[in-house]
Amino acid sequence: MRSTLWAFAITLCCLGSPAEAAGIQLLDADPALSGAIWYPCAAEPTHVELGRLSVPTVDRLEGAKDCPVAGAKLPLVIISHGNSGYFALHLDIIEALANAGFVVAAINHPGNNTNDMSARGMSVWASRPVHMVRLLDFMLQEWKDRDAIDPAKVGFFGFSLGGFTGLVLAGGRPDFRRFAPNCKEENKSTVCEELHAGRFPADPPHDARIKAAAIVDPAVSFSFTPENLAGIGIPLQVWRSELGGGGVNAAGVAYVTRSLPGKPDIHVVSAGHYAFLPPCTPTLAAYRPQVCTDPQGFDRTAFHREFDAAVVEFFREQLGGR
Repeated sequence: MRSTLWAFAITLCCLGSPAEAAGIQLLDADPALSGAIWYPCAAEPTHVELGRLSVPTVDRLEGAKDCPVAGAKLPLVIISHGNSGYFALHLDIIEALANAGFVVAAINHPGNNTNDMSARGMSVWASRPVHMVRLLDFMLQEWKDRDAIDPAKVGFFGFSLGGFTGLVLAGGRPDFRRFAPNCKEENKSTVCEELHAGRFPADPPHDARIKAAAIVDPAVSFSFTPENLAGIGIPLQVWRSELGGGGVNAAGVAYVTRSLPGKPDIHVVSAGHYAFLPPCTPTLAAYRPQVCTDPQGFDRTAFHREFDAAVVEFFREQLGGR
C-alpha cells in the first residue's frame, strides 16, 4: 500500500480547466458519504469552496454550486479513488463526463483517504465495495435530485485500489488467503497478522446495478484468478501501465487483465502507474517528482486528452449521454 505522503501533493495537480456545464453539490454531512456530485447545469461555473472537504493544497473547485440539474433520465457514473486519494482526484474525467451529460458521484473512502488513513489490514480492501454500494443506494434512493437519474444506466470508474473495488462490484471474488505467501517472517503488517490469526473478512458485495465499468491499473495484491473473475458479466474498459509502480505490480495487473472473461476493451499505456493521474503543476513536480516523472517521450497532457475522451466514449456507448 502506498504512503499517504504523495497524496497530499497529488491534490495540487487535480484542478482541471473550468467545467463547461458542471453543477456541483457537496456531500459533507455523513463521513460515509463525504465528497461531491457533479451534473449537467446551465449556470456559469464559479469557485466552490470545499470547507470541511478541503485537503492540503485544495480548498475549492470550479463549478456552479447547487444549480438545478439540466436534463432527465441521465446516466450515472460513480468514482472510486486509489489508496490515500480523495474524491476529486480524477477531476479531469469527472468534468469530461459531466460535460457529456452524465451525473458523477465520488466520495472519500472512509479511513483510506488523504485526510484519514485510519483503516488497517484487510478491512481496507473488503470495505471499499461496501462504501460504493452505499453511495449508489444514496444516489438512487435518497439524493434530492434522484429523479434526474436513469437507474438502468449506472457506470463505475476506479483507479488503483479503486480498480480492485470495481472488479469486486462487477462480480469478481477476491481470495484474501492467496496473499499469505507474501507474509514472510519479517513482514509484521496488519494484513499478515490477520492472515496468521485466520481472521478473514466477509466476502465483499457485488452490485448488479452497475452496467459498465472502467478499471484503471487496478491494485490486485490479493490475487484474482480466471475462476474467481468468471462472475464478471458487464462490459469493461481496462487500462494498465506497462511499468507499474506506486505499489502496483505491472505483471500482476497484466495477468488479471488476461484472466478477465468476455472481451474487455483493453488499453496498455507505455508509462507508470501515476500516468493515470492528471498532469502535474511545476510546484508538484518539484515537490513529488516520483509522482510526476514519466518515461522519456511520454506526454501526460496529450495522453489525458485521449484517455478522458476514450473513457467518456466508452460510457456513452454503454450507458448513453449526449
